[in-house]
Amino acid sequence: MHPKTLQILKTFEEINKIPRCSRHEEKIAIWLQEWAKNKGFEVKTDSVNNVLIKVPATPGYENSPVIVMQGHMDMVCEKSKDSKHDFSRDLIRCVYDGDWLRGDGTSIGADNGIALAVGLVLAEAGKNGEIGHPPLELLFTADEETGLTGVMGLEKEFIEGKILLNLDSEDEGVFIAGCAGGQNSRITLPLEWETFEYGKGCRFGLCKLVVEGLEGGHSGVEIHRQRANGIQLLARVFAGLQEQVGKKYLRLVFLSGGSTHNAIPNFTDAFVALDKAKFEQAERLVSEFGKTFRSEYAKTDPDLVLSFMEVENGIVFENSEGKVTRKEAPANRAFSSGTEEKLLGLLLAMPHGVYRLSDRIPGLVETSNNLATVRTGETGIKIISSQRSSVMSRLAEITGKVEAVAKLAGAEVEHEAGYPAWEPDLESGLISRCKQVYIRTFEKEPEIEVVHAGLECGVIGSKCTCMEMISLGPTIKDPHSPAERIYIPSIEKVWVFLENLLKSYR
Repeated sequence: MHPKTLQILKTFEEINKIPRCSRHEEKIAIWLQEWAKNKGFEVKTDSVNNVLIKVPATPGYENSPVIVMQGHMDMVCEKSKDSKHDFSRDLIRCVYDGDWLRGDGTSIGADNGIALAVGLVLAEAGKNGEIGHPPLELLFTADEETGLTGVMGLEKEFIEGKILLNLDSEDEGVFIAGCAGGQNSRITLPLEWETFEYGKGCRFGLCKLVVEGLEGGHSGVEIHRQRANGIQLLARVFAGLQEQVGKKYLRLVFLSGGSTHNAIPNFTDAFVALDKAKFEQAERLVSEFGKTFRSEYAKTDPDLVLSFMEVENGIVFENSEGKVTRKEAPANRAFSSGTEEKLLGLLLAMPHGVYRLSDRIPGLVETSNNLATVRTGETGIKIISSQRSSVMSRLAEITGKVEAVAKLAGAEVEHEAGYPAWEPDLESGLISRCKQVYIRTFEKEPEIEVVHAGLECGVIGSKCTCMEMISLGPTIKDPHSPAERIYIPSIEKVWVFLENLLKSYR
């Protein structure tokens, strides 16, 4: 193993000791500032908690252009259903599995903690005289995963450089030269309750319906794989039960699914009040649905599980921030029949998956939608939909469809500000230089791609004019999921490439 690969991995493990879920990057930001000060580097932050570490040029590179190396501090915190991990306090355990590094039932935060580790090791190597490089600005942004909040608040005077190396891509040997824009929509369906007796001594019992074991994954990177959406699967099951068992024998009491706007929902669960005389019929129907789903998604979601069981009276409720609170709910209410009908119609009609492929770039997803989360509150059902497109007019189109479906169900819709697409400039000097260095280093050409995922380059380019940009990184599989893992040999290749690229500016 290359000594710098080992150092990067050790630095990454140190980073993974620090909680850094999206919107909670305070501790990692402080850690980065302390690291910079201890190494003698100038460091500053801005009003949205972005961190910039300025690394002087090594001897001979003083007149070279400033290079911005950029990644984000936050991570998507996902864990398997049976994991007891607490992302707010527990360190993320790194498990070495042959050539792969993964978590222990959790996402590992290689997206994008590996960028932080590479940048820090590179800065230290230059300071120690191990490598040569131009002046560097290590830009580490806040809250990328929940809507690019940090980079959206970036002031253009915060950085000096006009050449940007974004280290947030996930296929070594592939250079990204453009990305999709995106917008999230927050949907609130008013929740009306009806008095409805169930529980001990009642005709109706409480049952739990669960869809889990789905692959999930990044809603930009993985959306074309047509993986199952746990929210829509459960809606299909409940609608089927209503049809076969009868609406008067079955009522919805609670529904929750998905984890974050940019992850395909890999689990959903519901509590239902069911006439006890209909339990065996419902159990049989759920089993049949499970067989159907496993057949439909045999290739994409081989570990899909659909379960149905009787439970004690105790319901999980979630507030508007998605924080879970458990309480004993009185066995005297369920969703009104009107709310139930509107909710099922909304979830089943909501667009999800690839909406349109690119006319210009074969195989590229141009426009898509991710029906991402659903939460039950006391007065409303909260749903998040995440739209992406590399064509801004089409982004508006798919967002309009989401709004239309929501309003037809009687829901209110609030659209977040969104972020722009990064339109590729395939003739840029930076792309040409990167290709030449890669060929000299590895004796093969890199691939140049435009991706459907959202990258911070689009926002940076809109704020800092004349910025040349490219995105690269080591190979990461299944980001934003408990199966996330990074291919260790690809870290060495990224390091060697970056070292040679920086040398080329002398």
